[in-house]
Amino acid sequence: MPTQYWRSPETIERLNCLERPGFALEFLRRNADYRRDFARTERLIAHNGADSETARTSLARRWRLRCRP
Repeated sequence: MPTQYWRSPETIERLNCLERPGFALEFLRRNADYRRDFARTERLIAHNGADSETARTSLARRWRLRCRP
């Protein structure tokens, strides 16, 4: 979603209906530091041949992310 829509009444209404995991995801998507770190991690994988699992695990640890089924 483009950032200009993040404060629209429709978006705010949708955010208010989210459960914790969905809200956490939206928070990260809007966090400039996280987006830069994510992009840097993906560049390391794509251009520097970094191991994708190791790089993404490091990203998850830096941001204290846990994925559960």
